[in-house]
Amino acid sequence: MARWQLRRTTAWVSRIRAVGRVPFLQVVKTSVAAIAAWFAADALIAEEPPIFAVIAALIVVQPSVNQSLGRALERSIGVIVGVVLATGISLLFGSAAWIILVAVVVSILLAWALRLSQQTSNQIPISAMLVLALGAASPIYAIDRIAETVLGAAIAFVVNLLIVPPVLIEPARREVRSLAEEIARSLERLALAASEPVGRGALEGNLVEVRLLRPMLARAQAAVATAEDSLALNWRGGRHRGELAAYDDELARLGVLVTRVAGMTRTMRDHYDDSLHREPVMEQIASELRRAAHDLRIRAALPEVGADAASDTGPLLTAPLVVVSPHPEHWVVIGSMLEDLRRVHEELTAD
Repeated sequence: MARWQLRRTTAWVSRIRAVGRVPFLQVVKTSVAAIAAWFAADALIAEEPPIFAVIAALIVVQPSVNQSLGRALERSIGVIVGVVLATGISLLFGSAAWIILVAVVVSILLAWALRLSQQTSNQIPISAMLVLALGAASPIYAIDRIAETVLGAAIAFVVNLLIVPPVLIEPARREVRSLAEEIARSLERLALAASEPVGRGALEGNLVEVRLLRPMLARAQAAVATAEDSLALNWRGGRHRGELAAYDDELARLGVLVTRVAGMTRTMRDHYDDSLHREPVMEQIASELRRAAHDLRIRAALPEVGADAASDTGPLLTAPLVVVSPHPEHWVVIGSMLEDLRRVHEELTAD
């Protein structure tokens, strides 16, 4: 019973803890933005503690400048709508406590009717509730809170823009190269199965390994998209845009290779028998598979791995493969492998 309770407690703790820690630089920038927003709003907009300015600063500092701009717009629009709505409801119905609940419900319905984003939809009822709870809603008070929010958001955006805006190119580079390396290993596993007898367990294992390429491709695409977002509006991103464009093009090529390698691995698993490696053309296919793995590592600037990697850096299939009529049980797998190899060749030799 005690162990079950401990596991349950651990599960709840894992839900509230992040997998990765926020970079310390972002923590520093958020603190700087909050402090600057407080003192700026306190100096320019007197009478009330600048809570709205600090909240805006905390929300607007994001991992990228582009995200900061989006959050600044969402926060500003949400606060403007929420403050105006709260002021109007207060002037119409007075300052009773139940007016706060009415304002929240009306804000939620309004955001739904206008099809606003999730962040903006959340800001409207929160801003309306804060205005009604913290002070008497009046036109002057509403204008001050709007100005305070816009000021805090603007300060946070400038802080995130000027203080070492992040360039998230390294995760994209790492994911693309990891995907290319895993595709190369899959090609080498296919070459081994084509050149010597392997057990059914190895074939099943190859299929399991190759199925992991799809999630790796998705992670690489997400990393490249995140890197592109980090370069938008970023004065440090100019020298990285060419590299990122190359990764984007490479992912399109790797996506085709993932499909082809998966098809070859499945074909080998479905039609394999212990006599397949005796077909004369299979040794040539195995050689081309190793060369494909070698050339893929060169394209992705990967270190060569494995003693079986080909040393020839020339293009694939430089000479036509000679195919002697195979055994009737083998012609399907040989024909399928040759067609997939042709497509792999096209992708690796394309400009």
